[in-house]
Amino acid sequence: MKKYLNLFDFSQKVNYRTEILSGLTVALALVPEAIAFAFIAGLSPLTGLYAAFVMGLVTSILGGRPGMISGATGAVAVVIVSLAKDYGVEYVFATVILAGMLQLAAGFLRLGKLMRLVPHPVIFGFVNGLAIIIFMSQLDQFKQADGTWLSGMTLYLFLGLVLLTMLVIWGLPKLSKVVPASLVAILLVFGIVFFLGLDTRTIGDIASIKGGFPPFHIPELPFSWETLQIIFPYAAIVAGVGLIESLLTLNIVDEITETRGRGNKEAVAQGAANILSGLFSGMGGCAMIGQSLINISNGARARLSGIVASLMLLAFIMFGSELIEKVPMAALTGLMIMVALGTFEWASLRTFRRMPKSDVLVMVLVTLVTVFLHNLALAVLVGVIIAALVFAWDNAKRIRARKHIDADGVKHYEIYGPLFFGSTTLFAEKFDVINDPSAVVIDFKESRVVDMSAIEALNKITERYQKVGKKVHLKHLSRDCIRLLKNADDIIEVNVMEDPTYKVVTDNTKRKTPEGEENPFQLWGL
Repeated sequence: MKKYLNLFDFSQKVNYRTEILSGLTVALALVPEAIAFAFIAGLSPLTGLYAAFVMGLVTSILGGRPGMISGATGAVAVVIVSLAKDYGVEYVFATVILAGMLQLAAGFLRLGKLMRLVPHPVIFGFVNGLAIIIFMSQLDQFKQADGTWLSGMTLYLFLGLVLLTMLVIWGLPKLSKVVPASLVAILLVFGIVFFLGLDTRTIGDIASIKGGFPPFHIPELPFSWETLQIIFPYAAIVAGVGLIESLLTLNIVDEITETRGRGNKEAVAQGAANILSGLFSGMGGCAMIGQSLINISNGARARLSGIVASLMLLAFIMFGSELIEKVPMAALTGLMIMVALGTFEWASLRTFRRMPKSDVLVMVLVTLVTVFLHNLALAVLVGVIIAALVFAWDNAKRIRARKHIDADGVKHYEIYGPLFFGSTTLFAEKFDVINDPSAVVIDFKESRVVDMSAIEALNKITERYQKVGKKVHLKHLSRDCIRLLKNADDIIEVNVMEDPTYKVVTDNTKRKTPEGEENPFQLWGL
């Protein structure tokens, strides 16, 4: 518990200028994103902006990854859109609070370590899919209100400003890194549009961001079992999607910065942020990979940048809405396109011929699910399942048995490879029960008994030898294998005698079956 109370961890050296300027840039980029995601969920713009402020502030202070940015996200918006439509915003607030509680529980139960089970091809596919989504979402800015594409001078002006923004972001770091290139690009385009009086779309054309401090609000809905039945499925999905996206973003930032974040602490922070978001009229959210990469690419590495971004966003809402609403959307569109280009793992394309075909399949499939279904949790889950099945299939084929008969006429089967549900069939085919001598040794020095299917396979092979009057001895079982076999003693007819000194088991230690007969399944410990 003590580590979660260490709220302000500024142990690393902080470049205050970089952190503050980067935070200002991120705050500007948060505005259109929060508004857009609120619209996706069918909620008011302020609901998204309040969520961005609360999520960003709380996770910046409590989170396990300094420099990472959280806010209202499309992944959460897609989940709650039907809930908002069918039941209203009060149910959304309650769902977000419950999702936060589930994330808190996941953090305190240390479930963040489950992210170790996500293979690298899945992360590649997730990142590439997210980059494509970010890029495609910017194409809407090239359309008019009626959905038709911009044309003529309007298109040329907007496209020119977007390209100028991208050029500054790409070129300025090659000359100087004193000021974040993305902030310079936004200010430059803003100055050109403002002083030349150019007619182009601005943030104010999307929606007004004027408001006050997020109001504290306990959801007004019946506190009943029926309500819980409605909101719990949504809350569970929001919690899962939020944790997956946040912890994957944490891993990506870890790779870029060559440091290590704390997944369980981030889960606790996400949970606390969602609870407060629901209580302060926000739609909830999670980590934002786009804004996080903007922050990291600007050189921010501490918590201060996220805190500044959140406080500046609140200042925009309360005091600076008229000015911020004049920021050209072309500048923010160019910024997000550069984020998409920087997010995409271009190196993954060059490794297609070097990677196993199964890894390429997983990466491509996760990318497609992310792009076309916009369901990040489902994409990661599908990728992990397929990768696990491929791994199981590959390992199932690796079971081997080296055979020889010693001077005493005992036949030895030296097993290589894991014995688990996928390899039990091949394992059973290795034995010649009818033609084997009366004594058989199965040596597991280079193998492991992994699961219940493996135990059942061992039980069946001993039964086959017993039926023809032959004895089987198991040799070199590891401690964990012995423990697994003993735990299954009441479920499957298996008897294992553990000899902690690794001496030969003598006759007087043999165990009897319930029928009083000697069980042929016994351990030779060496």
